[in-house]
Amino acid sequence: MHYKQSHRFSFLLLPIIYLLDTVLIAWFLYNFKLSNYFIFSWIILLFVWFVISFFTKFYEVYRHTKPTEIISKTLNQVIIFNLAIVTFFHFLKFSYSDHLLLKNLLLFDVLLLLIKITIYIILKYYRSKGGNVRTYLIVGYNDETKKFKELLEQRKDFGYKFDNFFGKDPKAQGDFEQLKTYLSTNPVDVIFCSLKECTDEQIRELIIFADNHFMSVKFIPDNKEILGKNLKVDYFDYFPVLSVNKSPLTKPVNRLIKRAFDIIFSGLVIVTILWWLIPLFGLIIKLESKGPILFKQIRNGINYQPFYCYKFRSMRPNKLADFKQVSKNDPRVTKFGYFLRRTSLDELPQFLNVFKGDMSVVGPRPHMVKENERFLKRVDKFMSRHYVKPGITGLAQVKGYRGEVKTDRDIINRVKYDLFYIENWTFWLDIKIILFTIFNLLRGEDKAY
Repeated sequence: MHYKQSHRFSFLLLPIIYLLDTVLIAWFLYNFKLSNYFIFSWIILLFVWFVISFFTKFYEVYRHTKPTEIISKTLNQVIIFNLAIVTFFHFLKFSYSDHLLLKNLLLFDVLLLLIKITIYIILKYYRSKGGNVRTYLIVGYNDETKKFKELLEQRKDFGYKFDNFFGKDPKAQGDFEQLKTYLSTNPVDVIFCSLKECTDEQIRELIIFADNHFMSVKFIPDNKEILGKNLKVDYFDYFPVLSVNKSPLTKPVNRLIKRAFDIIFSGLVIVTILWWLIPLFGLIIKLESKGPILFKQIRNGINYQPFYCYKFRSMRPNKLADFKQVSKNDPRVTKFGYFLRRTSLDELPQFLNVFKGDMSVVGPRPHMVKENERFLKRVDKFMSRHYVKPGITGLAQVKGYRGEVKTDRDIINRVKYDLFYIENWTFWLDIKIILFTIFNLLRGEDKAY
């Protein structure tokens, strides 16, 4: 029987990472000169560290893991560990100053994050140059598997090397029956199997064969619209049932984090900027044209519930305001209104909506009610945008799909990015979108008019 060869140094990677973290914790304790308690404290903190890592999944990092996920896991790990250290030092009543503890905790956290990012960058670079490569074979020759192969070829930093296609199509190397014979003499590291082309019995046989030959099997779903989403396994007694997670924001703790951030962020904007900007801009708006300072319009929010969305009035009062989107060189826009729209300053009063709870700082942008009714008939899953609160900015906006909808492609891509945001929300994704928004505003945007 022909088994695949093990990779020479890959098995050392995780132990090296463990060792680095162990040394870093020892270095942290050394700074406190705990000569009589050093070994005891080190063992206790190591035990606590690895217990925490089990729950935060700190060491579950793979070649396809995103850098934002690594940063998120690291921050979760150090926040909990910092609390554990403070508690440990307090109960043992070590002689130390709060300044020394805070200084060393910050150094520890920064060094740990730098180590993780450095390891990530080195491995990505090494794999992109042909090192630490895993060979793979694809069972199934169809559009999905061909696109998947193209992806792995483009992302050389994932470190995968293509071997062959097997499937029903004549262009493949062979069919399922010939696959096991081929693998017996040409072992690979990973078998990617398309569920579309394999029967339950073939999948069972493939799993058994792979287990016996030290290969791993991964499955490419036949319905990426459903199985491409985040899936959760629930057990009804011993019976597993898959359910689709609509969003991480279904979890109360995530909703609490997002709402707390919205209140703090919008509150700071209100007390530092809006309290003086509203009277100043209000005076200019009033001097240029008659009408209210703030323009309020009914928009659809979470669960399609209506709410009044606030903006600085940038147009002369007109009967089409609730029916017609603003277009380039729109004659309804005032001179000062043009400045407000070009700089997106007209959106600032929406922080009042955020503070009230109608909106979030980041989320799908709310449309006019009439526009919603029109898009609902033209775009699949459009209603899913309203599963979360609308935002002042969003992923679609920083990707360039903001402002006037001229073609179906504009709204289809906007919905695509909105749904990706909803299904993959993290606190750090919100921060990233806010930073990109600020960058785009400073750079200037063509679609801001």
